[in-house]
Amino acid sequence: MSSHTAESITDLERLKTLHNGEKQPLTFSDVEFERRLAGLRRIMVQEEFDAVILTSYQNIKYYSDFLFTYFGRSYALVVTPDETVTVTANIDAGMPWRTSYGENVVYTDWRRDNFYYALQEVLRKRGVTPRRLGVEDDTLPLLLRRRFQDAFPHAELLDVSQAAMKQRMVKSEEEIAVIREGARIGDLGGEAVRGAIREGVMEYEVALVGVEAMTHEIARTFPDQEIRDTWVWFQSGINTDGAHNWATTRRLRHGDILSLNCFPMTSGYYTALERTLFLGEPDTRNLELWNVNVEVHRRGLELIRPGAVCSEIAAELNEIYVRHGLLAQRTFGYGHSFGVLSHYYGREAGLELREDIDTVLEPGMVVSMEPMITVPEGEPGAGGYREHDILVVTEDAAENITGFGFGPEHNILSR
Repeated sequence: MSSHTAESITDLERLKTLHNGEKQPLTFSDVEFERRLAGLRRIMVQEEFDAVILTSYQNIKYYSDFLFTYFGRSYALVVTPDETVTVTANIDAGMPWRTSYGENVVYTDWRRDNFYYALQEVLRKRGVTPRRLGVEDDTLPLLLRRRFQDAFPHAELLDVSQAAMKQRMVKSEEEIAVIREGARIGDLGGEAVRGAIREGVMEYEVALVGVEAMTHEIARTFPDQEIRDTWVWFQSGINTDGAHNWATTRRLRHGDILSLNCFPMTSGYYTALERTLFLGEPDTRNLELWNVNVEVHRRGLELIRPGAVCSEIAAELNEIYVRHGLLAQRTFGYGHSFGVLSHYYGREAGLELREDIDTVLEPGMVVSMEPMITVPEGEPGAGGYREHDILVVTEDAAENITGFGFGPEHNILSR
């Protein structure tokens, strides 16, 4: 018999420090991350939080630069008055530490409660016994919230998500620089998509061309960052009825209405380009509907300025649709904020151009103008019509950073 005692699962570490390799260049400067964290700590002081535990994709990314991959494991960013610590799963090894601002603790799979144990240890080692603990109620499922409460039985769990969202709504110059690059790359993707449109080509084949073009340009522009999450929704015919319809194997036909939707993701920062096109000349009703939507789009671009109220912008644009008898065909709100968001995480819901949002636009906010109407199949002019530009609100106006042309003068394809 061997003299060595067999190692068991119970002997293995619950937590690890995995400083594997060197810290990599982050998307933003240390000064930028300290600015963000200072804003969060002001919230902590105002709300008398002893610590904050962030669990959403968007806030962990915003305050640390780390964008996790869920796959059934929990992640967190613990923020105390003096330190920030990402809590990540052993399956990711040293990558979270290399790609994040601040310290990192790794928990293993050997016990199911190791994630909560890690949260407890992070605070205990920093001398924090929380009585008021900030959590993200907008993305924290009830089961996880109960486990948080069990881990910190003497703490009152209080929501920090809305205050953090309001901080994210106003962008810094560093953020706006990244968003500008994203808009530029979206335009490149749009050109690649437009160049791939041919009768008989399948939607997904066109989408792949746009994804490849944008991915290569993202890698060239942001060579130190992960390459992930960029996508294209390219729709034709009846598939244009919804803004979030994924590409299919439908083949393009002469006379089709088309929707081009490019989404370059630059280090977690979402940008978008969306355009209506036609493969061949649109008929009279198609053209009428398209021009109405372009009229709304143009007026919307004029209305975005500092001091404008989101709900008032929506109300004025509604009146254009009312005059044309098309308000019932409107599909969604007129625009939204940009920043750390994606189709599977994030949303700065306090900055949307909707009738029920009374946020006042201010310098540093970045919003879209994206009106859409849908006419059901079988009716004259059937299809979905939408345009989408990105605007940066400045001190006295707004700058449109989307360069791809819109409307019938630009997007009727003869091939």
